[in-house]
Amino acid sequence: MQSTLERSVKFTGIGLHSASPVTLVIHPADVGFGLQIRRTDVKEGGAGFAAHWTCVSHSPLCTRLVNDEGVSISTVEHVMAALAGCGVHNALIELNGPEAPILDGSAVPFVQEILAAGVKPQNVPVTVFKVLKSVEFHCDDGWARLAPADTLQMDFHIEFEDAAIGIQSKKLNLANGAFVRELCDSRTFCRQSDVDTMRANGLALGGTLHNAVVVDGESVLNPGGMRYSDEPVRHKMLDALGDLALAGAPIIGHYTGFRAGHEITNNLLRELFSVPGAVEQVQCTPDMLACLPGVGVTEQEIPKSA
Repeated sequence: MQSTLERSVKFTGIGLHSASPVTLVIHPADVGFGLQIRRTDVKEGGAGFAAHWTCVSHSPLCTRLVNDEGVSISTVEHVMAALAGCGVHNALIELNGPEAPILDGSAVPFVQEILAAGVKPQNVPVTVFKVLKSVEFHCDDGWARLAPADTLQMDFHIEFEDAAIGIQSKKLNLANGAFVRELCDSRTFCRQSDVDTMRANGLALGGTLHNAVVVDGESVLNPGGMRYSDEPVRHKMLDALGDLALAGAPIIGHYTGFRAGHEITNNLLRELFSVPGAVEQVQCTPDMLACLPGVGVTEQEIPKSA
């Protein structure tokens, strides 16, 4: 069955790039509403618009949505990943600024509040996008693929010159709360040299050691280091789930990412929905429903590392 929240949940914090305080509220929504966003600080052109891959305006640092009137919302990937990973199909996200709060740099604050509020089943079947044949998108030295599978599965591979990150790979079946247990508390990461460059260009102004993992060569600059030895690749998988959640319904397929980022994953969705016969929208069978991300997950499965 489709689901929504039992009650609204609220988050307040700075944005990663603007450093301005913002408040984000996730409200329950009716069956068939889907996931929609509204800028409450915009009087004209601020009506809610779908959190959908067709609204993505490519940005190198985050996922940015823009509606037809030019109103934008940045850094939506973490809240989208939390909603997908907790199995929420219908919700309204209201935000009083141009960027979602970064919080601790992961999705775990969203997950904690969503599961504390409760996820309420709605008496209408879930429809999913089932991948029928493989599609790929390549860009520079990165690429991503979606292939047929019985559940949502993910493989990810990253390579960085900094020894603190290096080469990392991870495979995961995202069924039955695996996102909450394995990925949700993995924080965004960057190199100190990139931080210096971005700030010189007026970006990442809200980035601190409290909301991002910062590395410099062999060193992790955050007190306490990383939450996992492979936290960077886990965060890349978190981002990918958030970007795939913009499909408009859960995806059943096998995602593989090689040095992939937001733009590659969005272009992969564009490829999926443009190739004839690559995907079909179907009503979940009981077996398919039982394997969706978030089904049966509880607060007790949230990692204690956050």
